Order: sequence, then C-alpha cells, then structure tokens
Amino acid sequence: MSKTPSPRIFSGIAPSGVPTLGNYLGALRNWVQLQAGHDCLYCIVDQHAITNFQDPAELREKTRIMAAILIACGIDPEKNILFHQSAVAAHARLAWIFNCITRVGWLNRMTQFKDKAGKDREAVSSGLYVYPNLMAADVHAYHATLVPVGDDQRQHIELANDIAEKFNHDYGVKFFPRIETLIPPEAARIMSLRDATKKMSKSDPSDQSRINLNDSADTIALKIRRAKTDSEPLPETIAELKDRPEAINLLGIYAAVTGTTPAASLMQFAGSGFGPFKEKLAEALVAHLSPITAQAQRLLADQSYIDSTLQSGARRAAAIADPIVDEAERIIGFLPRQ
Repeated sequence: MSKTPSPRIFSGIAPSGVPTLGNYLGALRNWVQLQAGHDCLYCIVDQHAITNFQDPAELREKTRIMAAILIACGIDPEKNILFHQSAVAAHARLAWIFNCITRVGWLNRMTQFKDKAGKDREAVSSGLYVYPNLMAADVHAYHATLVPVGDDQRQHIELANDIAEKFNHDYGVKFFPRIETLIPPEAARIMSLRDATKKMSKSDPSDQSRINLNDSADTIALKIRRAKTDSEPLPETIAELKDRPEAINLLGIYAAVTGTTPAASLMQFAGSGFGPFKEKLAEALVAHLSPITAQAQRLLADQSYIDSTLQSGARRAAAIADPIVDEAERIIGFLPRQ
C-alpha cells in the first residue's frame, strides 16, 4: 500500500538583512514547527533581493548569514530542503512564462508595488513590478500547495492562483494546483520598538527599531531599555491597553518568548511601571535568543559548510522543479531542452 505524500510547503525569505525578532516570531518559528508532517522547501530568495541594488559582496555575505540563522533557529537541511533561489534555474524559467501569462492590469492592482515604488514609480526597476510573477513561479515550480504567509502577502497568493488558473485554461490542462495560505492564528505580529504603529523591519533605517537575531545580550538589553513607552503603569486588563500600542507590543513580545498569553503576562506585571517590566523582558529575550545567536556564529565560522549545505539543497530542489518546469515548457510548445 503506497504512502500518501505529505503536503508540500514552500516559503522564502529575502537576504536583505539580518532577520529580526519580528521575522522570527512571525514566520521563522512557524517554519520550524511546520517541518513536522510536511515536505518543506525553504528558500533564500536572492533573486527577489536584487529588485533593489545590492552590493555583490554584501549579498553573498547576507545570504550565508541568512542560511546560518535559519539553521540555528531549527530548520533541518537534512530532513527538508534549504537553498538559495538563484541556484535553481527553474525559478527564472517559469517566471518568464508567467510574465507572459500575467495581465498588466493584475500587476497594477498589487498594493505592495505601490507602497514600495512610492511616488516615483517610473524610476523603480521593472523587476520590482513583475516580482509577484517570480513569487508565483517560486511556488508553482514545485507544485507546492501550502504557503505560510502573513496577511500582507495574501494578495500575492491570490495572484499566483490567478496565473495558474489562466495557464491551465489557456492550454486546456490541469497542471498547476491551487495554493492555500497557512496563516497561523498564534503568529505574533511584532512592531517597531520606536513606533509601534509600524511593523518591525530589517530594512528600517534605525537599528534601534528592531531586535536582530545576531544582537548581543548587551545590545538587546539596551534596545529594550530605549524602546518607546508611555508614562502610565501597566493595567490589569488587556482592554485597558486599547490606545497604548507600545505597551501592547512589548507585552506581546514578552508573551511570545515566554510561551504565555498577553493576558497572563499582564497579570504578572499589573500596576508596575515599564522599568521593572523591561528588565524582565530583556532577560526573557536574551534567554530565548542567545542559543540561536551562538549557533549561527558557530555555523558562520565554517563558510564551506554553509555553501555546501545550500548547494546540496539546490540540487535536491532542482530535482523536483526541473521536471515540472520542463513539462510546463512542453505544454506551451517549447522544444525539449535536450
């Protein structure tokens, strides 16, 4: 009796900087948990990264740092597949097909392009405009059906499904499957330490706005002490935090790294000022993140291990993607590659 294959998950992260606490609590920790019971491909999307100019040496370094941190967080490159996007040509091959499938009107509706391009849309790279097509190719090249994403990425998954549906319709096939989103309800939404109305981001100009996964214990403690707060003590109920975004953010971080709920954490600190709370928060963060930082540093000391791990992952990824994209090219009328 044949074994039913595990659902295939694809997810990617750009090597645009050191992952933050927000990346970890909002996505990476979930990636680690999803390894149980799923066939996972985790991709460092260096092709997406170059939609904005990247210094070549820095891009190589950031890609290795990202790989080391993912492994340190608990991604197992032996049981699952960890690789860098540019090493698997199937992504670019399928992306071009999707460029020719996708309608300009669909791309014009992409809100993230409007946000990233800003007012001077004529000056941004064409890669930024069509990168949702590459995102669709990233997933469809593996016939992956599950993608863990945040709410801000739902529109891209909808577009990926529209592209697949149009391909299948145009060529009279049922080739690309539908993608479903995985948005765990418990995923923490971590905001900036300087402005709790904005997400914590590795691209924020202020390093004080975020906790980086390679920050030292002293740096973490300093950033938490400097984190923006208000002058009121912590209340007894969550409802009383309604108009206090900084307090909500710090409390949510504490709950996430200690494995409690914001309400339970609030009971522990009700009536307290932010000074004592911040001390406990810094201690909890250091205890949680220090093992990850130390392991990442050990891994980065052996560059050959990082490179060989990514190259091995790329070969395994290509073994899945190449036949799928070969068939997509056959369907549209290309001659065989060999």
